[in-house]
Amino acid sequence: MSRKIALLVGVSEYGEGIENLKAPLNDVAAMKRVLENPNLGNFEVTTLKNPNLVTMQLEIIKLFKRAKKDDLVLFYFSGHGITDDNYELYLPTKSTGKEDFEAMSVAGSFLKKQAENYYVKRKIIILDACYSGSINNEWRSKNISIDLKQFLGKEGLAVLTSSSATQVSFEQEGATLSLYTQYLVEGIETGAATQNDDNIIYIRELHDYAKKKVQEVKPNIKPDILIDKEGYEIIISRAPRNPEADYRKLVEKYHREGEITTIDLLILTPKLQQLGLTETQAKKIEQEVTEPFRRRRENLKQYRQVLENEVKQKYPLDAYITNRLQEYQQDILGLRDEDVEPIKKEIFAPFLSQPQPKETPKKMTPIETPKKVITPPPKPNHQPSLKTFPFQYATLKKLPGTEEVETNYYDAEAQFFTEDLGNGVTLDMVYIPGGTFKMGSPEGQGHDSEYPQHSVTLKPFFMAKYPITQAQWEQVVKLSKIERDLKSNCATFKGDKRPVESISWLDAVEFCQRLSQATGKPYQLPSEAQWEYACRAGTTTPFYFGEIITPDVVNYDGEYSYNGSPKGVYRRETTEVGSLPPNPFGLYDIHGNVWEWCADDWHENYKNAPSDGSAWLVENFSQVKLKMLRGGSWCHTPGRCRSNYRGRRDLGYDSYGIGMRIVLVRI
Repeated sequence: MSRKIALLVGVSEYGEGIENLKAPLNDVAAMKRVLENPNLGNFEVTTLKNPNLVTMQLEIIKLFKRAKKDDLVLFYFSGHGITDDNYELYLPTKSTGKEDFEAMSVAGSFLKKQAENYYVKRKIIILDACYSGSINNEWRSKNISIDLKQFLGKEGLAVLTSSSATQVSFEQEGATLSLYTQYLVEGIETGAATQNDDNIIYIRELHDYAKKKVQEVKPNIKPDILIDKEGYEIIISRAPRNPEADYRKLVEKYHREGEITTIDLLILTPKLQQLGLTETQAKKIEQEVTEPFRRRRENLKQYRQVLENEVKQKYPLDAYITNRLQEYQQDILGLRDEDVEPIKKEIFAPFLSQPQPKETPKKMTPIETPKKVITPPPKPNHQPSLKTFPFQYATLKKLPGTEEVETNYYDAEAQFFTEDLGNGVTLDMVYIPGGTFKMGSPEGQGHDSEYPQHSVTLKPFFMAKYPITQAQWEQVVKLSKIERDLKSNCATFKGDKRPVESISWLDAVEFCQRLSQATGKPYQLPSEAQWEYACRAGTTTPFYFGEIITPDVVNYDGEYSYNGSPKGVYRRETTEVGSLPPNPFGLYDIHGNVWEWCADDWHENYKNAPSDGSAWLVENFSQVKLKMLRGGSWCHTPGRCRSNYRGRRDLGYDSYGIGMRIVLVRI
């Protein structure tokens, strides 16, 4: 006979540098109550409260090891979540501190490995994890929305994440449970999560219910789920069938944004009498159903009060206050820009109708100065003539019913010119024809930041044939300084023909400025649109070579699979540029090897994005925090190497996985 086995872990206490939480132990108790209830979940439940590393790892191993093939295994975690520079997820224990989190936490890869190691067919992983925002500012900007596809193992796996933004979004003021867990418990305990009259709750139904409720309170929080094959059919609980549950469904149907109108009551009252419920019972259910909307309205009220107070003190708002308001809106209150826009318009309206006093211009520091490529007067050089080079690009196709991949090569050629950097070092710039393409991901694919998919039309431009190499970097470092010093010999993996890495966005811009001044050509970082257009090279698949990926054509972490791709070598370092096949435009290493900086500022999606291929920038450079990265790297999973995957980092951040490639819009 099959069993249902659950391990529930709550971590509320942490080591030095990580702030304690209040909700996790309450979360575990609430989940235990509903899961072990024989009339609901009917699980055999083990709980861990503030475990150390060894205990937590041993219990995870035991959870999967003792399960038989037809059992259902559930792992639940409530607490902080941390991602490192390579986006590896860590679940901290009570011993985890700021400086030792990698050594004292359970790595997501460990959890994944245990889930894959044994033959149990049905597995559920629920991570109600907030960001470790209290550790430092850089981690605050990282997203706990992990690449769920990394967790795919054998059939019948469901992975749920709360995607909470900060501790405050995780722990609700005046509430004992974290937001996501509160509605998981409610969905099971009341039966509200079931979408049919079959008296059972599937895991997808439970997540959909909790996500809907979370976003009724805080629309900016985006819980996520990944279900593989039989995961859709995993039953987590029975659904109570009683008059209270039936009346709850009616209230869910008839209320309007948390308001029960007179006409709603005219419909609900007779049904209430038919179900035999008292007015007191009905009122309690109505209060519970509409509670998320009241909390959301309270959040909007708090935002209005804070904004009004700031405007009274000073208008227009300076950059510091604007940034703090944005953080308060998104991270604390969980509100989207469109939620607060009517409030801002109303409060700003009296000021916008009056002439504003002019501020005395101040001298801006270099960091506040918008980074623009310096274009000096043209030097007396000749227009470069274009040459042609032949190449072969590859396409990949998985043979049906096998693990084999069919690789086909096609002859092509491209035009280019060569920039002489001196000392025998050259830079090849490939001609990219203009055109129109669909940027981003279609609905149902990719991440939220890749929507909406939209048309972009670009004029022709030139792009570097390879990522900038260490030899090219060293030549440009010798040129006259424009705004900042550049480090010589900065790469971690040495080699003249290897890509330069461990450079920040600011370093990359300085490189472009020095090269522009020396050559009289306006070299710059590509816009996101230019990069994706050049990467796709006329294709619409996740990679220019098709739906799958292998280490034979890209340098990435080959120990991970994508869309059924076979696993392969993980090189654990950069490779010389041009070692692997180019794309149909003749660009090498456009997927993997090193991330490539783009000119754009980070925007959380493509709403109102430019359609002409230009870089999407904010008006005031002093407000810029995050800049765009594209292409993935040698140490990242294949999903991050997709043509449409969007990475971002602080403009001063550098890492051994980050390099650059440049473009030229005219010569």
